[in-house]
Amino acid sequence: MSDDNKEKQPEPKKIKSFVLTTIIMFIFWLMLSWNFEPFPLIIGAICSLLVAYWSHDLLIGEPDFGITLRRYLSLAKFIPWLLWQILLANLNVVYLTLNPKDLIEPTLIRFNPDLQTDMGVVILANSITLTPGTVTIVANQQEFVVHAITQKHAESLLQGDMQAKVRDIEQGKI
Repeated sequence: MSDDNKEKQPEPKKIKSFVLTTIIMFIFWLMLSWNFEPFPLIIGAICSLLVAYWSHDLLIGEPDFGITLRRYLSLAKFIPWLLWQILLANLNVVYLTLNPKDLIEPTLIRFNPDLQTDMGVVILANSITLTPGTVTIVANQQEFVVHAITQKHAESLLQGDMQAKVRDIEQGKI
């Protein structure tokens, strides 16, 4: 077999990913439609195949983030810290809402997260969005754009505590 034929054949992992995604999509479609007549079943199967063709690498892709015990422990250490930050931000947003003064000053900030993996980007983006008063607008390894409800919220992000903790998860620091 020549090298050209090897390149044209799909990899077994991609085929498995495609088949598994198709099955998941079809089962999900069946649960939503609950219609077992032939024509809707055929349409559901075709739609599941199309969606799986376009998105199988999103649902079942190649991870860039190996899971290790150290990373689990680092994540376990991060979660209580994040919950505390969410509580503090909730109290701050309640204060802003109930205070008659005009304290809300919406701000957009940009920063380089200095993260190495897509999983680190996802953890940081979700952590920022979970924290009341901030929403992640753009998230990638080169740049984050975040909307903050006040300058104080923006400054707390720019201090880099959250980014440092996510970097610790990436590196498996306990």
